[in-house]
Amino acid sequence: MRRGRRVVGAGALLAAATLLASGCGTGGKATAHPDIQNGQKLFQTDCAGCHTLEAAGAHGTIGPSLDGAFAYDREQGIAQSTIENVVLDQIRLGSGPIETYTNGKHFTKQTQMPSNIVTGEDADDVAAYVASVAGQNGGESVSPASLGTNGEAIFKGVGCAGCHTLKAAGATGTVGPNLDQLKPPMAAVVHQVTVGGGVMPSFKATLSAAQIQAVAKYVSSVAGK
Repeated sequence: MRRGRRVVGAGALLAAATLLASGCGTGGKATAHPDIQNGQKLFQTDCAGCHTLEAAGAHGTIGPSLDGAFAYDREQGIAQSTIENVVLDQIRLGSGPIETYTNGKHFTKQTQMPSNIVTGEDADDVAAYVASVAGQNGGESVSPASLGTNGEAIFKGVGCAGCHTLKAAGATGTVGPNLDQLKPPMAAVVHQVTVGGGVMPSFKATLSAAQIQAVAKYVSSVAGK
């Protein structure tokens, strides 16, 4: 982000946006009539666990905030079609490890984004959906603190639903383990949410101890039911 907002380094995503703003193009060319509703559904399934996008209720921290990445470009009047093609390029190409500015002090490398996480018309639909809503709120997102200690709200609000399958939450993510199959005890969920593991980040700096307990209690009580 720029202008004193939360700073998010979006790597190749912002580099592509800069090229487009200066009149240079990229390889992405979306279809003329994308299905925005399908794009929203696919984003929530495949992308929400990694990215923040307020319109989708997504607060992922693995990758850059898409609101943050495009807020300034939207302020500058960059065309929605241009943003759409940038997003489409990023979906197709993926990226190396992304650096995110944290704690106002340093950059922290985040997980690499794979190429072609969705393909074909599905990729066009996701790109069109993201372009239609990203940065509309100026790049700010709802604070996790506002979710209180409602376990279900926390599960959905910080992006768990984008990575995990949990029927009770209407979640069908495939990035992380299927919680309905795993049926983890509360203590295991508390540990995993606190310290992270694999591509899952630690949430101890994002959620309070009470919120971690609440989401763990929720998951352990509904998993597999």
